[in-house]
Amino acid sequence: MFKYNTLKLTSLLFGLILSLTVVNSVASAKEKITVLLDWFINPDHAPLIIAKERGFFDKAGLDVELIAPSDPSMPPKLVAAGKADLAVSYQPQLHIQVDQGLPLTRIATLVSTPLNSLVVLKDGPISSIKDLKGKKIGFSVGGFEDALLSAMLSKHGLQLSDVTLINVNFSLSPSIVSGKVDAVIGAFRNFELNQMDIINKPGLAFYPEENGVPAYDELIIVAHKDKTQDKRLRQFVNAIENAMQYLVNHPKESWLTFIKTDKKLNDELNKRAWRDTMTRFALRPAALDKYRYQRFAKFLKKQGLIKNIRPVSEYSTELP
Repeated sequence: MFKYNTLKLTSLLFGLILSLTVVNSVASAKEKITVLLDWFINPDHAPLIIAKERGFFDKAGLDVELIAPSDPSMPPKLVAAGKADLAVSYQPQLHIQVDQGLPLTRIATLVSTPLNSLVVLKDGPISSIKDLKGKKIGFSVGGFEDALLSAMLSKHGLQLSDVTLINVNFSLSPSIVSGKVDAVIGAFRNFELNQMDIINKPGLAFYPEENGVPAYDELIIVAHKDKTQDKRLRQFVNAIENAMQYLVNHPKESWLTFIKTDKKLNDELNKRAWRDTMTRFALRPAALDKYRYQRFAKFLKKQGLIKNIRPVSEYSTELP
């Protein structure tokens, strides 16, 4: 009897050790990949959060680390320097950085429509872009936002010299609500408009794509251009596509998964931003519209933000 129990215990221990070995082997088989975000975690990152929390990255054999940056301007530069695998970035920024010599390429799209907008107070004196003549306009990031505003003003017979630009250092909603400026450029329609509405100071948005600016992808994933053959990238993009489908099919469960990662996300602003962002995600994140990228490059060159119009294949990739 004692011998039987000893043999049985030995067999159980052996089975347990074997199981742990298999689990550890599977875990160690996952390949690490680092993704630098463009900002702190928010609904714009929903596909990434869902892919991680619902196990889509795990099923793809990936151990994905999502990192919020201390300096939002650094993620693409760190990828270009080989310090990270991937970064969340913006199509306009990609064109400009590639023109400056950074070895970057887009491998996927997260948000496939512009989010940027020109915002005024809904109940204020400005009802059209023409009314901005002689007014103060706040901005956060020079360069692209200036070009965006210039194109929008031009469509309505104005130019940058007709307005006064004021750097409000990312304090967009507070600046317009307090009356420091009459309008702001660079306000994300899924965030700033909701912020203003929540405090009963609703905004009126003028959209770039309806006012002289070609449509573009807002959020994209960029990699080092020399690493597009890395099989992890295709696994990563496939996992994002699965997460996108899950978001569409299971919106309530997706929201609960999202806020479970950080209780601070469960507030009115994020609820509204989540609602307004869902329809803007790219259901085919790997898909590339070459004409769209070429068209936007021509716009940036006309605005003086890039020197050369390069072949799209040099900075945007359809992964193997």
